Amino acid sequence: MLGRTVWGHEIPAPLRRFLRTESGSAGVLVAAIVAALVWANVDNHSYEAVWHTELAIRLGDAGVALDLRSWVNSGLMTLFFLVVGLEARREFDLGDLRERRRFVLPLVAGIVAMIIPVLIYLLVNRGGGPGAHGWGAAMSTDTALALGMLALLGRGVPDQARVFLLTVFVVDDLIALVVIAVVYTEDITVTPLVIGVALFLALLGLRALGVRHGFVYAPFCIALWGALLASGVDPVVAGLLIGLTATAYSPARGALETASGLFKLFREQPTAELARSATRGLTLALSPNDRLQRMYHPWSSYVIVPLFGLANAGIMIDGGFLARAFTSPVTLGILLGYVVGKPIAILGVSGLLTWLTRGRIRPAVGWASVLGSGTIAGVGFTLSLLIATLAFEGPQLAEAKIGVLSATIVAALLTWGVYRITASLPKPLRARALFGDADQLVDLVPPVNPEHDHIRGPADASVTLVEYGDFQCPYCGQAEPVVRELLTDADLRYVWRHLPLTDVHPQAQLAAEASEAAAAQGAFWQMHDLLMDHQDKLVTADLVRYAGEIGLDQKRFRDELLENVYAVRIDHHIESADLSGVSGTPTFFINDKRHYGAYDIGTLTRAIKAARARARVRAGPGRGRGDRR
Repeated sequence: MLGRTVWGHEIPAPLRRFLRTESGSAGVLVAAIVAALVWANVDNHSYEAVWHTELAIRLGDAGVALDLRSWVNSGLMTLFFLVVGLEARREFDLGDLRERRRFVLPLVAGIVAMIIPVLIYLLVNRGGGPGAHGWGAAMSTDTALALGMLALLGRGVPDQARVFLLTVFVVDDLIALVVIAVVYTEDITVTPLVIGVALFLALLGLRALGVRHGFVYAPFCIALWGALLASGVDPVVAGLLIGLTATAYSPARGALETASGLFKLFREQPTAELARSATRGLTLALSPNDRLQRMYHPWSSYVIVPLFGLANAGIMIDGGFLARAFTSPVTLGILLGYVVGKPIAILGVSGLLTWLTRGRIRPAVGWASVLGSGTIAGVGFTLSLLIATLAFEGPQLAEAKIGVLSATIVAALLTWGVYRITASLPKPLRARALFGDADQLVDLVPPVNPEHDHIRGPADASVTLVEYGDFQCPYCGQAEPVVRELLTDADLRYVWRHLPLTDVHPQAQLAAEASEAAAAQGAFWQMHDLLMDHQDKLVTADLVRYAGEIGLDQKRFRDELLENVYAVRIDHHIESADLSGVSGTPTFFINDKRHYGAYDIGTLTRAIKAARARARVRAGPGRGRGDRR
C-alpha cells in the first residue's frame, strides 16, 4: 500500500529512498567483487587485458583516450559522486541537517573518523616507507556497501541509526574528494583548471537565472569534466561540485495545482503541444535535486559502483601472497585503520561531544547504534580502491586491495556481533541502546491540539497517529481499514486532518465541510466513517441523507453546508499541510514525525512500535502511559 493521491509528485523522505536503494544494491556490488576475484584468479591475463583496452573519443584533433579501467574510475564514477553531492545537498535543505546544530556531531565524527585511521596507517608504516604515501586508502567508508550490510546484519536497527551513519558518510566522502584533488594529483596544469573554475561559475549563473532545462547544463558539465581531466585534477570532483549546487525543496502547492490543471487540459484535448506542456508542468513541480536523484541514483547504485568493483577488485590470491600481504605494513595499516580507527573515532567523538555540551549535542540514536555505526564504517571499498589505484601499483596495489577486502569482512562480523548482543538485552535496555533519548526534529506543524483537532483514542497515549486525508481519495479508502485495526491498540490516539484535493476530487471540499458540520453537532466520527464507506456518493443530497441517518438536525446541517460555514476551518488544515510539507493523501505522521513508505498494517505497526519505544526511553522508568504497558 504505497499509493497516494498527489498534487503533483510527492517528495519522498530525504533519506528513506536513498537508504533503500543502497541496501538493495549491496548484493549486486558483492556479486561484482566476487566475480572480479574469480575472474582474476582463473585468468588474470584476460582480466587485465580487458581493463587495459584503450577507448578513445575524438573530434578532429581534440579527444580523450583512456583505458577502460580509467573510464570507469574517472568517468562513470563522476556520476557516483554526483549522487553523493545531491544527497549532501538534500540533507542540508530537507533532512535532519536543516537544523545546522545537528551537523556538528557528524561533521566532527566524520573528520576524526578519517584522521584516526590515517594516523594508525602511518604508525604501522612508520619511518615514511614506500607505503606511507597511500594513507588515503585507509580513511573513507563505502556508503553503498556499508548501508547494505547494515540492513542485512542489523535486524531491528532503527532508521535513525542509518541516518546518523549516512550523515557521517557525507562528510567522509566530501573530505575524501578533497584529498584526491589535492594529495593524489601530481601535476596540475593551470590553464585548464582556470577554465574549469569558469565553467563551474557559469553553471552557478545558469542556476541563478532559473534555467531548468538539463540540455542547457549538459555541455557545461561535460566541458567541466574535460577541463579537470586536462588540468590533472581527478575529474570525479566535477560530479560532487555539480551535485552540491542542485537545490532540494518540497513542491509548492501552486506548482502542483498548475501541473494538475495542465494534465486536465491534456485529458480534454490530447494534443502533442498540451502533452509537452503537461510534462513540463509536472517536471517543474519537482526540485532539480529530486529529478537528478531519480535519474542517476539507480544507475549509480546498480551499475556504476558494481562495475567499479568488477574493474578494481580482481587480485590473484594464493597462500604465499596472503602470507606476504598480512605481514605488509600497507595491508595491516588499512585493516587496522578501518576496524580499529573507525569505531574508536565515531564512538569517542559522540561521547566526548555529549559530555562537553552536557547533552545539547548528542547522537540522535542510542549508544549501541552509535557503536554499530562505528564498526560498519570500517567497510571501505569504492573510494579506498580509487585512492589505492592512484597511490600504488604492482604488489603494493594488490596488498592494499587485500587490506580493503579484509577490513570489509572484519567490520561486517563486528557489526553482526554488536547487534546480536544488543538483541539479547531486556526490552527496556534494548530500546534505550538502539533509540537513545535525544529529541527528534518535528515535522508536524502545528502540533496536535485537543481543542481543535478531531481525536480518537486515549488522550494520554504514548503514540499519536495523524492522517492528512481526503474523503474522495481512493487511497485513503484503502488505508481506512488499516487505521481501524490500529485503533484496537489501547495506547494509540488517531487524528484526522483535512486535505481536500479539489483539483482531482471535486466533491472532497464539500465532504470535508460536511464532516465539520456534523462535528458541530457532536458527530464528527460518525460522519467520517460514513463518508469513508461511501466515497462514490458525496453530493449534497447524499450528505444530507447521512446527517439524517446519524440523527443530526438536517435543516441546520444543510444550511451550514450551503453557506460554507466551515470552509475557513478546512483552510486551516490545508495551511497546516503546507507547513508540514504534505504533498498528497493519505500522509501519516507518527509522534510528529512524518511516516514515509507503505501504510499497510505491518509497516505502520512496526513504525508505531518504534515510536512507542522512543517514547518510553524519553519518559524514563515509571513515567508515561507507554511505560505502564
